[in-house]
Amino acid sequence: MIEVYVIESLSSEKLYTGITNNLSRRLKEHNQGKSRFTKAYTPWKLIYSEQYEDYGQARIREKYLKTAAGKKFLQKQLGKTGSLPD
Repeated sequence: MIEVYVIESLSSEKLYTGITNNLSRRLKEHNQGKSRFTKAYTPWKLIYSEQYEDYGQARIREKYLKTAAGKKFLQKQLGKTGSLPD
């Protein structure tokens, strides 16, 4: 099972969208500073995830969630008002 996920930095409210086959391990890696982008903004918390059977479908969804339309979708799903941070 492949998961598309969105995490939020607790220190700066930045969002990060990614893809993994092991979400708990990946979140731990983000919080341990093992990702170049996310290490500057630790700690992170999971705010959204979706599961997919194959990598191709998950990658398409990940790319969509990074677009303006995808961010709008997330905003609705998370019940947030205003715009989402980058």
